[in-house]
Amino acid sequence: MAAADDVVELNLDQENICKVNLHGATLTSWLCDGTEMLFVSQQAVFNNVKAIRGGIPIVYPHFGPWELGPQHGFARISRWTLEKPPAKDGDTVSATFLLQDNENTRQMWQDNRFNLFYTVIIGKRQLKLKLDVRNEGNDSFEFTTLLHTYFKTLDVNKVTISGLKSLKYIDKVRQSKKFVEENDLVTVKEFVDRLYIGSVDRNEVTNLNGNQNVVMTRVNLPDVVVWNPWQEKAKVMSDFGDEEYKEMICVEAGYVAKPRSLSAGARFEASVVLDVI
Repeated sequence: MAAADDVVELNLDQENICKVNLHGATLTSWLCDGTEMLFVSQQAVFNNVKAIRGGIPIVYPHFGPWELGPQHGFARISRWTLEKPPAKDGDTVSATFLLQDNENTRQMWQDNRFNLFYTVIIGKRQLKLKLDVRNEGNDSFEFTTLLHTYFKTLDVNKVTISGLKSLKYIDKVRQSKKFVEENDLVTVKEFVDRLYIGSVDRNEVTNLNGNQNVVMTRVNLPDVVVWNPWQEKAKVMSDFGDEEYKEMICVEAGYVAKPRSLSAGARFEASVVLDVI
């Protein structure tokens, strides 16, 4: 378990709470009307070094294997600072976290200077996540980013995902070849690792924990990744239980199909709203 001083809690009331670990600014719990919406592996490592297996890690500045540094970039394994502590505003509570370039990131990532602000807002049956990337240097840079959301499920076989029909997707299970989604509702019955390109900005994920449904609305995050390691991959992951693939589904909003260029002094803003219906 994480140490108490590593975790920031946003408490709307006793049944609507979320927790953010300063290691990676990883959202490790979202309690909605008393039901946990996020999956975190029982084998997850909380050593402030390894990425936390589950919740909502932040991918930045690179999605996937990276020749300059660790897979999925350094944001999810960096120590963030609490820029604005949790504060209540009407029927929501929000907090903002900050990751700035440092000696380690500049050595790894071509001396790029940046501020990455991450705002978490919890409301009744809603979670809003906002990313704000600011180029603080004198040169432009390119990046990709993604919110690697692990939803908790009672039975992954019953989960459906809408809003992906007719989209092109890269199937990493099948040599990263491109296909077109033919199904109105996507289901997961095997190892799945797909990147859907240029999705519409609204998806519904059904039959999650407590048979909850979540509508995911995205702004400036055009791509969706769907991932489940299934049995064969689960067994080779040291921080993931052999049978836990049944209890989770990743539906991830990102800007990852192509890099986003950010000129000197410019900013990139994006958000995801998760509504429980």
